[in-house]
Parts: sequence; C-alpha cells; structure tokens
Amino acid sequence: MPARTLPTIPIADVLAHNTEKSCYVTIGTKVYDVTGFLSDHPGGGDLIVEHGGQDIGEIMQDEVSHAHSEAAYEILDDCLIGFVATEAVINGVVKSNNPADIVPLPPSKTGSAELQANGKPLYAATGMSNEDDLSRPTDPKSDYQTHKFLDLNKPLFLQVWNGGFKKDFYLEQVHRPRHYKGGDSAPLFGNFLEPLSKTPWWLVPTIWLPPVAYGTFLAVRNLGAPATTVYWCAGVFIWTLVEYILHRFLFHLDEYLPDNRVGITAHFLLHGIHHYLPMDKYRLVMPPTLFLVLATPFWKLAHAIFFYNWYAATAVYSGGIFGYICYDLTHYFLHHRNLPAWYRALKKYHLRHHFADYQNGFGVTSRFWDWVFNTELEMTQPKIIKAT
Repeated sequence: MPARTLPTIPIADVLAHNTEKSCYVTIGTKVYDVTGFLSDHPGGGDLIVEHGGQDIGEIMQDEVSHAHSEAAYEILDDCLIGFVATEAVINGVVKSNNPADIVPLPPSKTGSAELQANGKPLYAATGMSNEDDLSRPTDPKSDYQTHKFLDLNKPLFLQVWNGGFKKDFYLEQVHRPRHYKGGDSAPLFGNFLEPLSKTPWWLVPTIWLPPVAYGTFLAVRNLGAPATTVYWCAGVFIWTLVEYILHRFLFHLDEYLPDNRVGITAHFLLHGIHHYLPMDKYRLVMPPTLFLVLATPFWKLAHAIFFYNWYAATAVYSGGIFGYICYDLTHYFLHHRNLPAWYRALKKYHLRHHFADYQNGFGVTSRFWDWVFNTELEMTQPKIIKAT
C-alpha cells in the first residue's frame, strides 16, 4: 500500500494500545498493529506487550538480547497501519517546506489538521500550517526534486499536458500551495500567449462596468427606477448562488475529473493554477475572454426566464454582472489587500479554503450558501492532543 494512503495517528492513540487485546509498536514514525502476531512471536506475546505503544527500533537491533532478521521486518511491514509524530518530529514538520518528506500526509476528505504543534495545525490536505505559509517562497529546484510534479521555472502548461500524471497524484499536488519567488508570476505558456494568461484586477471593472451601466440605463428608461431596482437586486442575489455553484461544481470538479491529460489540463487552467499558486496576483481574477464564454449562456438563460420583458431580463442580467464584478474584486482584495476590520473575517475564511480545506468554503463574497448547503468551514482551531 502506498505510504501516502496511510493515516497519521495521534501519539496518544499509539500509547493507549498497549494490551494483548490491541497492541501497537513503532519504529521511527511508522506505526504497526502487532496484535495478530502476539501468539506467533517466538519469544512470547508478553515480551511484545511489555513494549506496547513504544518504539522498538533499538530493541530489534540489540545484538545482546536478539538482533532480529530481515524476515522479522518483513512481518512488521505487513502490520504497518500508519504514521506517528513525536513532539520533535512534529516541530520539524511544522518548520519544514516539505512536511510530507517527514511524515507522509494523505489527501484529506475533510481538510482536518492531522499534525499539530505549538498551536499550529498542519493540514493533511494542503501541507500548510497557517495562512502565512501561502506566501512563503518555494524553492523550485528542491520542490521539483521532492515531489516530481512541476518545475516552477519552466512553462507550466506543457508540463501538465505532457506530465502523464494520474488524477489522484495531480489533485494532491495542485492543492498543496506553492509561492513563486519575489511575488512574480510563474511562466504558464512561455511564449506569445503568456500576456494573455495574466489579468490585472482593474481590468475587470474597466471592461464590465460600462455594459452594466448601459443595460441598467435601458431598463430604467423602459421600466422605471423602482421596477428596475427590484429586477437588478434579484440579479445580484442570483449571482451569489451562481458564484457558489461555479466554484463548487465547476472549479472544484475534483471527484468527477476525467483521469486523462485533457481533463487535468483543463482543470489546471480553469482553477487548479490558482490553488497551486494562490498568491499570484495576475492569475487571480477571471480573464475577460473566459468570463465572456461563461457569461453568454447566462444572458440567454435570463432572457429565456424573463421572456415576457426584454428590459426586465436585461436588468436582472446587469445586476448579475455587477455581482460578478464585486466577486472578482473581493477575491483579489482578500488575497492582496489589508482590509477593514469588518472584512477581515471573510479574508480569513477564504484563505482557510486555500491552506486548510479546499473541499469546503466555496463562498467568496459571502458564507451564506456554504451555510445553506452545509459546506461551511470550521473556523475554530482544533484542540491539540497531548500524550500523557
């Protein structure tokens, strides 16, 4: 079984398994359940139970008592159930840029903290201990040598396309954030397409506010201000739901992602690159061409629903586009600006989606739909379990 599929077991749990009914032993960070082997041990099961919950590395190598053969270690390998971290190892993991090298961290369905030290949980899903880790520079050479995923100094698109990555490996890696040196953008295409992959935040309101203003003007002139206001606000509200649906069911289509390079590359370009490089300020808001592709069906949908009045549909659509503008600007500011006190909780909430649990917390401008659909992030820190 691959090491990364095994869980990390709290030290307190290991220490508690020290009887003939359930006996764990450790060697380094590896945890073995030897309960089924007690009756077959040549020296008797009591000898193992005596060291239950403890590290037996030195004992197995002690030539005076009995140096164990390779066959003994092979038996242990069959009993491997997970990994444990002592306090010293935990401290090393928290400080490490490559925590999975010290204790293998499996992908997490909940994003829960599986290792903790000094009040700083280390999240199994992302390898992060706190939001500051998102902007700590990644050494491209050592990161590539360690994970064999992407070299940040080379164009990323062709690496993803030609990488031959399996879906599970790709998803594990792309959701472990990296940070390109100096805050610049890592190369995506490495050719004439490179500028088209970067979008400064101010381009969003510059391009989309004029159409919103014009659509609103047409609606007011034909419907009047009160009716336009109702339709327009309905459009903003509808956008908040669309935002949630797009983020959860399109951008995070992880479970249903096709296990081939077309699906993986599309995922990377659409949203994976943002989780891989969350602090890249030029690949954070949606490029105008991509938004145009996504917005066109909603124009048709608005006019299909409000078919009885073209101006009502236009007012709803204008409100929805304004909601999108607020979304993209909010998203940018949550990553790259110091915000007023009343906005900081939302920033902490969204950054937690990146460093702790990417499988929940899909609301960006609001937590409302996360609350409705039970995907709200847990914002309290996990309790630290200390062995006694």
